[in-house]
Amino acid sequence: MKILETDRLILREFEPDDADFLFLLNQNSNVIRYTGDAPFLSVKEANDFIKNYLDYKIFGTGRWLVIEKEKNTSIGWCGLKNHDHEFIDLGFRFLEETWNKGYATEAAQACLDYGFNQLHFTEIIGRTMPENTASQRVLEKVGMQFSHQETVEGLHEALIYKISK
Repeated sequence: MKILETDRLILREFEPDDADFLFLLNQNSNVIRYTGDAPFLSVKEANDFIKNYLDYKIFGTGRWLVIEKEKNTSIGWCGLKNHDHEFIDLGFRFLEETWNKGYATEAAQACLDYGFNQLHFTEIIGRTMPENTASQRVLEKVGMQFSHQETVEGLHEALIYKISK
């Protein structure tokens, strides 16, 4: 189901046919370097992730597949994750060959607009490892401001950016 559309992108819910793409995306060590996530071990594991991804039903939001409209190809994901009603987190991940083309910023801005105007969130955060300066630039471009640094999920230090409506 299509959620958002920008000049160049369509964002929609994950579907079972996206498993091959998500597997491929997470195989690139540069793509997942700053995520703390392990790559999927198989396409089946990516498919299981999609089947068990309940955020859309539980929270009405989640991570969405990003499709580049001109080529009609999947290039990444972006979206708003509800962390058990404690906070809303903007996240994104894109194929390395699409970096530095403005896709992350375009998708992130669309997600923020949707979160504030359609879902009526009052604050959205972004979390990034201190070394991930590219993601920090995206968060800053969409109006987020550095708030503080904290340990995330007991795993690593993260810079926390915030934006409020």
